[in-house]
Amino acid sequence: MTETIRGAVHAALGHDSAVKHVTGAAPYTDDIPEPAGMLHVYVAMSDKARAQIAPVDLAPVRAAPGVLWAGAADAIPGENNTGPVVHDEPMLAASETAPGTVHFVGQPLFLVAADTLAGARAAARLAIVDYSDEAPPILTVDDAVAEGSFFGTPYRMARGDVDQSLSAAPRRVSGRMEIGGQEQFYLEGQNAMAIPGEDADVHVYSSNQHPSECQLIVAGVLGVPAHSVTVEVRRIGGGFGGKETQGNLMAAAAALVAKATGRPAKCRFDRDQDMIVTGKRHELTLEYDVGFDDQGRIEGMRVTHYVRCGWSTDLSHAISDRAMFHADNCYYLPAAEITSYRCRTNTVSNTAFRGFGGPQGMLGIERIVDHIAHAVGRDPLTVRRLNFYDPMDRPAGRSTTPFHMEVEDNVIDQIVDELAETSDYAARRAAIADFNTTSPVLKKGIALTPVRFGISFTTTHLNQAGALVHLYQDGSVMLNHGGIEMGQGLFIKVAQVAASTFNIDLDRIKITGTRTDKVPNTSATAASSGSDLNGMAVEAACAEIRARLVRHLCETRNVTEAEIAFLPNRVQVGATEMSFDALAKDAYLARVPLSATGFYATPKISWDRAAGRGRPFYYFAYGAAVTEALVDTLTGENRLLRVDIVHDVGKSLNPAIDLGQIEGGYVQGAGWLTMEELWWDANGRLGTHAPSTYKIPCASDRPDVMNIQLWAKGMNRELTIKRSKAVGEPPLMLGISAHQAISHAIGGCGPDYPALDAPATPERVLAAITRLRQ
Repeated sequence: MTETIRGAVHAALGHDSAVKHVTGAAPYTDDIPEPAGMLHVYVAMSDKARAQIAPVDLAPVRAAPGVLWAGAADAIPGENNTGPVVHDEPMLAASETAPGTVHFVGQPLFLVAADTLAGARAAARLAIVDYSDEAPPILTVDDAVAEGSFFGTPYRMARGDVDQSLSAAPRRVSGRMEIGGQEQFYLEGQNAMAIPGEDADVHVYSSNQHPSECQLIVAGVLGVPAHSVTVEVRRIGGGFGGKETQGNLMAAAAALVAKATGRPAKCRFDRDQDMIVTGKRHELTLEYDVGFDDQGRIEGMRVTHYVRCGWSTDLSHAISDRAMFHADNCYYLPAAEITSYRCRTNTVSNTAFRGFGGPQGMLGIERIVDHIAHAVGRDPLTVRRLNFYDPMDRPAGRSTTPFHMEVEDNVIDQIVDELAETSDYAARRAAIADFNTTSPVLKKGIALTPVRFGISFTTTHLNQAGALVHLYQDGSVMLNHGGIEMGQGLFIKVAQVAASTFNIDLDRIKITGTRTDKVPNTSATAASSGSDLNGMAVEAACAEIRARLVRHLCETRNVTEAEIAFLPNRVQVGATEMSFDALAKDAYLARVPLSATGFYATPKISWDRAAGRGRPFYYFAYGAAVTEALVDTLTGENRLLRVDIVHDVGKSLNPAIDLGQIEGGYVQGAGWLTMEELWWDANGRLGTHAPSTYKIPCASDRPDVMNIQLWAKGMNRELTIKRSKAVGEPPLMLGISAHQAISHAIGGCGPDYPALDAPATPERVLAAITRLRQ
């Protein structure tokens, strides 16, 4: 039997902190012992959605018991901004010396720091805050369109002659779909703690997906260089994109108070405030006009996206762009025009959420294909297959996307064929048709939907990563990189890469928290790129140290490189062997540097946004899911009965971790499309700001039967880390099959197309059933 190390890549290992997670031993930001003199910071919020605000009077606040500091915008020594890309997001809307403007209910006004959080919150209520010129808030996409409230001009991607294709098509359908937003609902809320240092220095512990950006935001607020701010993140209790930019406010607030008072400060939101103040998945309204032949093959399509962005830019342009990039999903569109309006509304600024706009775009095209299938009277799966991009091994000229990128790695036909067979799709669909003819109240539905998700940041410069690796003289290894562990298993995967590069057991490797003073200028852990980028950077650093060890052996043992082999936990040197520990010690004594940095930049990618063409993605991840659903036509209630999934992760770095990501991604996607509903009242107040009113899937909401497989033939044709593929975001879109299955069930209630919006709450389902029966 071949000898191997414990914990090499491709091994199915548990999460490195799994035991700590379930026992409560894993320290998160709020678990760090509080230093003596810690102040607690409360962020006061606006009561109005669209109004002017007079200079605030904080004198009563400062006089309250336990209050050590209070301040508004004019207390900020640097820039009053927490906007990540466009600096249009004031950190604090109120000032003690000048009037201001508020743009949504919950907008941060001023800060109060006291001995206790309760004391700070109570004191904030004593502030004298006067509003004027209150105007009706712009809350919906339709409101924004009516008032012409947009961020910039509409953005357009297109190829082919859409007008001619639509007019010449034998068949044509059009429609509109409303797609709701989603709250990230991470288990650990937003929080940060700041420790003041000497001179202008401050050390910030933050629950944050992008420490380098947080560092720059905090430095800007304090008016100091980035080198004066260190941001550290060991782990976060879930992020899903909600901590990519939204954690900056808490970090800046804590740092501002810490530097103003010279005392440690913590800013921590409770669940209600977290949901009111921070952004969600973007709502999107889709309008479509599509032409096709009698078989259902698409000939031309015009799509318009109206995206509710909220009150500031945040990441909305990139998110809306990605929705456009995925408006084709797996389907070749000979002629297509996709136009996107970014709507400015008086609601919280929406932000990143797993999939980053891709799910909205993908749901839109799945709705369109389903509508086409209804129009031509064919199984939606048949119409889906008819419109797939060319298979990778059988190109025939149908492989160009609407943004002029060639799809070179398409394997969706193979995955769908395998899934349709293993899930017994055809027989089950026939059985469901029989069931629905004899069941007047309960209706079943089934749907098989594919996924093709582009992997890379579409902002090209973000596709880079750094790493720092130390080999100590006892043979142990410490590694650090720019990625964030948010429960998804990034750290264990990257550690497996290091173990395999040195060919030593995993337990010899120490994973350390992410720090901006160890690896600078890193990108967010987002865009499903964590393992791709950081794994390659760590491998590069380990390979550099290993190369130094080889050169050392060649020089001191009179051997060639060909005579040196790194065996499990030892090294073959000519005719002799030595332990890895002994080699590390020997190299140290010979003054060989045993620390190295690694760097990786994703190759091949480019994007010309003005021209609307390029290669924004290094490769695509593929998958497919079959969901079976049951609907009560009297109440609109629905349940998911079974899901079968085949998903492509290339050569998996860790199959156990990847399976967990696929299962969780599906459930989160199905939750978004079936039960998670955001609701604002006419005054712009979020009504769904707590678990009592906002419903995420529970264990009992998952399908009773879940058959999930990693695609056995998976192999990334691009040179990624060990030929793996990203797994963070793509599985969420497998949940689209749940929405389509419910739509299929509703279709048993009448001849018309169900036109089901999302989420498919009982109210929406019942409304669709009522329309069909009328």
